[in-house]
Amino acid sequence: MSFFKALIPGFLLTWIVSGIIGSNGSQAGILAIQHSFIGEHVFYWSWPLFLAGTGLFWALFWMMDS
Repeated sequence: MSFFKALIPGFLLTWIVSGIIGSNGSQAGILAIQHSFIGEHVFYWSWPLFLAGTGLFWALFWMMDS
């Protein structure tokens, strides 16, 4: 259950940080921020940041449940 709770803050962290860094024209090195399209919507996304953020929040929620 902690994993599913961690997906929302992991998504928000990635969306906000990637949006700020990507809109300035940077790819942020290891974060690999990409300009993505879904239909007519344009946004910036980083899979490494999403996985790291989700893992961090998963560990925090897991520790709070114990």
